[in-house]
Amino acid sequence: MGAPASDEPVVRMRGLRKAFGANRVLDGIDLDVPKGDVVVVIGPSGSGKTTLLRCINLLEPYDAGSIRVGGVEVGFRDGAGGQRKRRSERELAPIRADIGMVFQLFNLFPHLTARQNVMLGLRKVRGLPRAEAAAVAARWLTRVGLGDKLDSLPSQLSGGQQQRVGIARAVAMDPKVLLLDEITSALDPELVGEVLGVVQELVRDGMTMIVVTHEMAFARDVGSRIVFMDGGRVQVEGPPRTVLGETSHERLRAFLRRIELKHHG
Repeated sequence: MGAPASDEPVVRMRGLRKAFGANRVLDGIDLDVPKGDVVVVIGPSGSGKTTLLRCINLLEPYDAGSIRVGGVEVGFRDGAGGQRKRRSERELAPIRADIGMVFQLFNLFPHLTARQNVMLGLRKVRGLPRAEAAAVAARWLTRVGLGDKLDSLPSQLSGGQQQRVGIARAVAMDPKVLLLDEITSALDPELVGEVLGVVQELVRDGMTMIVVTHEMAFARDVGSRIVFMDGGRVQVEGPPRTVLGETSHERLRAFLRRIELKHHG
Protein backbone atom coordinates (compact mmCIF):
# COMPACT_ATOMS: atom_id res chain seq x y z
CA MET A 1 0.00 0.00 0.00
CA GLY A 2 2.89 2.33 0.78
CA ALA A 3 2.84 5.54 2.75
CA PRO A 4 0.71 8.33 1.30
CA ALA A 5 2.44 11.26 -0.30
CA SER A 6 2.82 14.00 2.28
CA ASP A 7 0.50 16.28 0.33
CA GLU A 8 -2.30 13.69 0.19
CA PRO A 9 -5.16 14.73 2.47
CA VAL A 10 -5.90 12.51 5.47
CA VAL A 11 -9.35 11.80 3.97
CA ARG A 12 -10.03 11.96 0.24
CA MET A 13 -13.44 11.19 -1.27
CA ARG A 14 -14.18 11.06 -4.97
CA GLY A 15 -17.55 10.42 -6.63
CA LEU A 16 -18.99 8.83 -3.49
CA ARG A 17 -22.42 7.31 -4.02
CA LYS A 18 -24.76 5.44 -1.72
CA ALA A 19 -28.41 4.52 -2.17
CA PHE A 20 -30.92 2.75 0.03
CA GLY A 21 -33.26 1.21 -2.52
CA ALA A 22 -34.48 4.01 -4.77
CA ASN A 23 -33.36 6.69 -2.30
CA ARG A 24 -29.99 8.10 -3.38
CA VAL A 25 -28.53 9.40 -0.12
CA LEU A 26 -25.05 10.30 -1.39
CA ASP A 27 -24.95 11.45 -4.97
CA GLY A 28 -21.36 11.99 -6.03
CA ILE A 29 -19.50 13.53 -3.06
CA ASP A 30 -15.97 14.91 -3.53
CA LEU A 31 -14.27 16.02 -0.32
CA ASP A 32 -10.69 16.45 0.91
CA VAL A 33 -9.74 16.77 4.57
CA PRO A 34 -6.10 17.86 4.99
CA LYS A 35 -4.17 16.98 8.15
CA GLY A 36 -5.17 19.15 11.11
CA ASP A 37 -8.31 20.47 9.43
CA VAL A 38 -11.74 20.41 11.04
CA VAL A 39 -14.43 20.01 8.39
CA VAL A 40 -17.91 20.70 9.76
CA VAL A 41 -20.78 19.15 7.81
CA ILE A 42 -24.18 20.83 8.15
CA GLY A 43 -27.51 20.32 6.41
CA PRO A 44 -31.13 19.33 6.92
CA SER A 45 -32.13 15.91 8.25
CA GLY A 46 -31.94 13.30 5.52
CA SER A 47 -29.27 15.17 3.56
CA GLY A 48 -26.79 12.28 3.94
CA LYS A 49 -24.51 13.65 6.69
CA THR A 50 -24.56 10.62 9.00
CA THR A 51 -24.39 8.20 6.07
CA LEU A 52 -21.29 10.06 4.86
CA LEU A 53 -19.56 9.45 8.20
CA ARG A 54 -20.69 5.83 8.34
CA CYS A 55 -19.23 5.19 4.87
CA ILE A 56 -15.82 6.53 5.93
CA ASN A 57 -15.33 3.68 8.40
CA LEU A 58 -17.47 1.27 6.38
CA LEU A 59 -20.24 0.88 8.94
CA GLU A 60 -22.16 1.47 5.71
CA PRO A 61 -20.62 0.09 2.49
CA TYR A 62 -20.59 2.63 -0.35
CA ASP A 63 -21.92 1.75 -3.79
CA ALA A 64 -19.48 3.66 -5.98
CA GLY A 65 -16.61 6.10 -5.80
CA SER A 66 -13.59 6.13 -3.54
CA ILE A 67 -12.75 6.91 0.09
CA ARG A 68 -9.10 6.96 1.05
CA VAL A 69 -7.87 7.47 4.62
CA GLY A 70 -4.14 7.97 5.01
CA GLY A 71 -3.73 7.03 1.36
CA VAL A 72 -5.49 3.65 1.72
CA GLU A 73 -8.80 2.82 0.02
CA VAL A 74 -11.16 2.00 2.89
CA GLY A 75 -13.81 -0.39 1.71
CA PHE A 76 -12.42 -2.17 -1.29
CA ARG A 77 -9.29 -3.34 -2.97
CA ASP A 78 -8.73 -4.03 -6.64
CA GLY A 79 -9.48 -7.63 -7.44
CA ALA A 80 -8.86 -9.63 -10.61
CA GLY A 81 -9.65 -7.84 -13.88
CA GLY A 82 -9.99 -4.47 -12.17
CA GLN A 83 -13.09 -5.57 -10.24
CA ARG A 84 -13.55 -4.00 -6.81
CA LYS A 85 -13.38 -6.57 -4.08
CA ARG A 86 -14.79 -5.74 -0.68
CA ARG A 87 -12.22 -5.95 2.09
CA SER A 88 -12.58 -8.73 4.64
CA GLU A 89 -13.29 -7.84 8.27
CA ARG A 90 -9.70 -8.80 9.04
CA GLU A 91 -8.36 -6.35 6.44
CA LEU A 92 -10.77 -3.67 7.67
CA ALA A 93 -9.78 -3.85 11.34
CA PRO A 94 -6.44 -1.95 11.09
CA ILE A 95 -8.00 0.62 8.71
CA ARG A 96 -10.94 1.20 11.07
CA ALA A 97 -8.52 1.55 13.98
CA ASP A 98 -7.18 4.71 12.29
CA ILE A 99 -10.71 6.20 12.12
CA GLY A 100 -12.11 7.28 15.49
CA MET A 101 -15.87 7.71 15.73
CA VAL A 102 -18.01 9.27 18.43
CA PHE A 103 -21.72 8.63 18.07
CA GLN A 104 -24.85 10.57 18.89
CA LEU A 105 -25.80 7.93 21.46
CA PHE A 106 -22.84 7.05 23.57
CA ASN A 107 -22.50 3.36 22.62
CA LEU A 108 -20.55 2.52 25.79
CA PHE A 109 -20.54 -1.05 27.09
CA PRO A 110 -22.82 -0.82 30.16
CA HIS A 111 -21.04 -3.59 32.11
CA LEU A 112 -17.57 -2.02 31.72
CA THR A 113 -16.16 0.88 33.72
CA ALA A 114 -15.09 4.10 32.02
CA ARG A 115 -11.47 2.90 32.03
CA GLN A 116 -12.38 -0.56 30.70
CA ASN A 117 -14.43 1.00 27.88
CA VAL A 118 -11.39 3.01 26.77
CA MET A 119 -8.99 0.07 27.23
CA LEU A 120 -10.97 -2.33 25.05
CA GLY A 121 -9.77 -1.12 21.63
CA LEU A 122 -6.24 -0.52 22.93
CA ARG A 123 -6.03 -4.17 24.03
CA LYS A 124 -7.94 -5.88 21.24
CA VAL A 125 -6.99 -3.79 18.20
CA ARG A 126 -3.75 -2.04 19.12
CA GLY A 127 -2.51 -5.04 21.11
CA LEU A 128 -1.22 -3.03 24.10
CA PRO A 129 -0.36 -4.90 27.31
CA ARG A 130 -2.97 -4.47 30.04
CA ALA A 131 -0.90 -2.12 32.22
CA GLU A 132 -0.03 0.15 29.29
CA ALA A 133 -3.65 0.22 28.06
CA ALA A 134 -4.81 1.09 31.58
CA ALA A 135 -2.30 3.95 31.77
CA VAL A 136 -3.31 5.36 28.35
CA ALA A 137 -7.01 5.10 29.31
CA ALA A 138 -6.41 6.88 32.62
CA ARG A 139 -4.42 9.62 30.87
CA TRP A 140 -7.17 10.32 28.31
CA LEU A 141 -9.99 10.15 30.84
CA THR A 142 -8.08 12.66 32.95
CA ARG A 143 -7.65 14.87 29.86
CA VAL A 144 -11.42 14.96 29.35
CA GLY A 145 -11.99 15.80 33.03
CA LEU A 146 -12.94 12.33 34.28
CA GLY A 147 -9.84 11.38 36.27
CA ASP A 148 -12.06 10.73 39.30
CA LYS A 149 -14.50 8.50 37.35
CA LEU A 150 -12.15 5.79 36.04
CA ASP A 151 -13.99 3.01 37.84
CA SER A 152 -17.53 4.31 37.33
CA LEU A 153 -20.00 2.38 35.18
CA PRO A 154 -21.85 4.29 32.43
CA SER A 155 -25.07 4.16 34.49
CA GLN A 156 -23.28 6.16 37.21
CA LEU A 157 -22.31 8.94 34.78
CA SER A 158 -24.30 11.85 33.33
CA GLY A 159 -24.91 11.99 29.59
CA GLY A 160 -22.16 14.58 29.21
CA GLN A 161 -19.71 12.39 31.13
CA GLN A 162 -20.63 9.33 29.06
CA GLN A 163 -20.04 11.29 25.88
CA ARG A 164 -16.64 12.40 27.19
CA VAL A 165 -15.77 8.72 27.81
CA GLY A 166 -16.78 8.11 24.17
CA ILE A 167 -14.40 10.85 23.02
CA ALA A 168 -11.57 9.52 25.22
CA ARG A 169 -12.15 6.02 23.82
CA ALA A 170 -11.89 7.29 20.23
CA VAL A 171 -8.82 9.51 20.66
CA ALA A 172 -6.92 7.01 22.86
CA MET A 173 -6.53 4.88 19.71
CA ASP A 174 -4.50 7.72 18.16
CA PRO A 175 -6.64 7.80 14.98
CA LYS A 176 -5.70 9.61 11.79
CA VAL A 177 -9.13 11.22 11.72
CA LEU A 178 -11.92 11.65 14.27
CA LEU A 179 -15.57 11.51 13.13
CA LEU A 180 -18.11 13.21 15.40
CA ASP A 181 -21.77 12.54 14.62
CA GLU A 182 -24.16 15.00 16.32
CA ILE A 183 -22.41 14.26 19.60
CA THR A 184 -24.41 16.84 21.57
CA SER A 185 -27.90 16.20 20.20
CA ALA A 186 -28.86 13.64 22.87
CA LEU A 187 -27.58 15.82 25.74
CA ASP A 188 -29.39 18.20 28.03
CA PRO A 189 -28.56 21.78 26.98
CA GLU A 190 -26.51 22.48 30.12
CA LEU A 191 -24.20 19.51 29.36
CA VAL A 192 -23.46 20.51 25.75
CA GLY A 193 -20.74 23.02 26.71
CA GLU A 194 -18.61 20.52 28.63
CA VAL A 195 -18.50 18.13 25.65
CA LEU A 196 -17.80 20.85 23.07
CA GLY A 197 -15.06 22.19 25.36
CA VAL A 198 -13.26 18.84 25.13
CA VAL A 199 -13.57 18.89 21.33
CA GLN A 200 -12.15 22.43 21.21
CA GLU A 201 -9.08 21.23 23.12
CA LEU A 202 -8.57 18.44 20.58
CA VAL A 203 -8.86 21.03 17.79
CA ARG A 204 -6.09 23.02 19.48
CA ASP A 205 -4.01 19.83 19.59
CA GLY A 206 -4.27 19.66 15.78
CA MET A 207 -6.59 16.64 15.55
CA THR A 208 -8.03 16.07 12.06
CA MET A 209 -11.84 15.89 12.30
CA ILE A 210 -15.07 15.64 10.38
CA VAL A 211 -17.88 16.98 12.55
CA VAL A 212 -21.62 16.72 11.87
CA THR A 213 -23.42 19.22 14.09
CA HIS A 214 -26.37 21.59 14.42
CA GLU A 215 -24.41 23.83 16.79
CA MET A 216 -23.67 26.75 14.47
CA ALA A 217 -21.65 28.81 16.96
CA PHE A 218 -19.44 25.77 17.50
CA ALA A 219 -19.18 25.21 13.73
CA ARG A 220 -18.10 28.81 13.26
CA ASP A 221 -15.55 28.68 16.09
CA VAL A 222 -13.82 25.36 15.38
CA GLY A 223 -14.35 24.70 11.68
CA SER A 224 -11.54 25.16 9.16
CA ARG A 225 -14.24 24.62 6.52
CA ILE A 226 -18.00 24.21 6.53
CA VAL A 227 -19.69 21.91 4.05
CA PHE A 228 -23.43 22.35 3.48
CA MET A 229 -25.06 19.14 2.21
CA ASP A 230 -28.51 18.89 0.71
CA GLY A 231 -30.03 16.22 -1.49
CA GLY A 232 -26.97 13.99 -1.12
CA ARG A 233 -24.59 16.57 -2.59
CA VAL A 234 -22.19 19.21 -1.36
CA GLN A 235 -24.03 22.43 -2.20
CA VAL A 236 -21.76 25.03 -0.58
CA GLU A 237 -18.25 24.67 0.83
CA GLY A 238 -15.81 27.18 2.27
CA PRO A 239 -14.48 28.94 5.37
CA PRO A 240 -17.07 29.31 8.17
CA ARG A 241 -17.53 33.07 7.75
CA THR A 242 -18.10 32.73 4.01
CA VAL A 243 -20.57 29.84 4.28
CA LEU A 244 -22.53 31.17 7.25
CA GLY A 245 -22.64 34.61 5.64
CA GLU A 246 -23.59 33.23 2.20
CA THR A 247 -26.73 34.99 1.01
CA SER A 248 -27.14 33.77 -2.56
CA HIS A 249 -27.87 30.10 -1.82
CA GLU A 250 -31.55 29.86 -0.93
CA ARG A 251 -31.51 26.29 0.50
CA LEU A 252 -28.62 27.19 2.80
CA ARG A 253 -30.36 30.40 3.92
CA ALA A 254 -33.57 28.48 4.65
CA PHE A 255 -31.64 25.87 6.62
CA LEU A 256 -29.80 28.48 8.72
CA ARG A 257 -33.08 30.33 9.38
CA ARG A 258 -34.70 27.11 10.64
CA ILE A 259 -31.75 26.43 12.98
CA GLU A 260 -31.93 30.01 14.25
CA LEU A 261 -35.66 29.68 14.98
CA LYS A 262 -35.14 26.37 16.76
CA HIS A 263 -32.49 27.86 19.02
CA HIS A 264 -34.51 30.96 19.80
CA GLY A 265 -37.91 29.31 19.82
